[in-house]
Amino acid sequence: MNPELRVAVDVGCTRHRVAVGLSEGKLLEEFDINHDAAGLSEFFERVGRHERQWGRPVAVAMEGYNGYARPLDERVLLHGYRLFNVNNMKLARFKEIFPGPAKSDPVDARKMLEMFSLKDKLPLAREALQEVAPVAEVNLQLKALTRRRKQLVNERMRVSSRLQADLQAVCPGLLDITGEADNLWFLNFLTCRADLTKLKTVREASLLALQGIGKGYAGKIRHWQRQATFSGTVAWVGPMIIEDARRMLELRKVIGTLQTQIDALAEHSEIACRIDTIPGFGRVCAPELAGEIGSLQRFRGESSLALYLGMAPLDDKSGARSGSKPPRHVNVRAKAAMMIAAAQNAASVPESKAFYDKKRAQGKTHNQALRALGRNLVRVMWSMLKHGRDYQLESPSQNA
Repeated sequence: MNPELRVAVDVGCTRHRVAVGLSEGKLLEEFDINHDAAGLSEFFERVGRHERQWGRPVAVAMEGYNGYARPLDERVLLHGYRLFNVNNMKLARFKEIFPGPAKSDPVDARKMLEMFSLKDKLPLAREALQEVAPVAEVNLQLKALTRRRKQLVNERMRVSSRLQADLQAVCPGLLDITGEADNLWFLNFLTCRADLTKLKTVREASLLALQGIGKGYAGKIRHWQRQATFSGTVAWVGPMIIEDARRMLELRKVIGTLQTQIDALAEHSEIACRIDTIPGFGRVCAPELAGEIGSLQRFRGESSLALYLGMAPLDDKSGARSGSKPPRHVNVRAKAAMMIAAAQNAASVPESKAFYDKKRAQGKTHNQALRALGRNLVRVMWSMLKHGRDYQLESPSQNA
């Protein structure tokens, strides 16, 4: 064990508890810092004082990496300190096995420091601490942008559901001309008048002037106008419908701008470019996975990556019962992207479709079969990224 100066940070919303000690287990100092410029400066001034006194390299463990800990975690790396992310669930298990006298921020910080000191001796302590590997800036940007895009897409889905429900209640039959409210031409039609009831009097020339509306859609609208009816709630629900339609148009524009930025960044990310060569991953899933993976240095092997992506269920056996359960230490965003990519891969690659059908024939559910396919795709991804190779699907003649 190399002697180190070890720092444990119990992260809070506005204040953080810090415990400083030696790798041998000796506690040197405890203090609180505010989450502001003065607090961050105090952190590095006090840690630096111990660093100069003991002449040892510094390692920092903290909860909330890339969350409430920002920008403290970024500055720790910029100072050249080693940074470890603390797994909250495994820390809780550690506290159950080695309970403290009470639950408080000072006790939690000391427990983290104790676990930090035992990481070279106790497997549970070692597994709870994951060293943060340096990540290319382009992947950090992809992570931020793809998460933002996902949030906006989810918002658009919520607004669309609300809009459709209101349309069915206020003007029966209007939604039938499209079936899905999230269409550019339909949203332009809904927002072309400030009063929803005025839609039944829009002339054909005005309809054809709207973006996305041609003679076919104009004919459907004209047919609806001849039998249009509105409920008594249109006076107050109608403005809400128009407001939601405008919000959906705005979201479409913002999401499109984000996608353009993501596409440009993905061209400079090796991980995104490699993954994009696998059929089915495409311009949505590949950048999202590149941002969430960040760097292969974070993972001990392909099985660790598969667990992180949610493609490796854990055994759940007891006596004669045998089964599996989903792991809890999963990146849910990356798992969702992998499930979509696996489904698209099965639809485009005959070998993947045959594997999926085989799992279904064995009694697996749709999601279980996709996860099994995703597990194989993770092996392929790991090999591609490790050896710097793009995906290549061999033809039967090449195999022969």
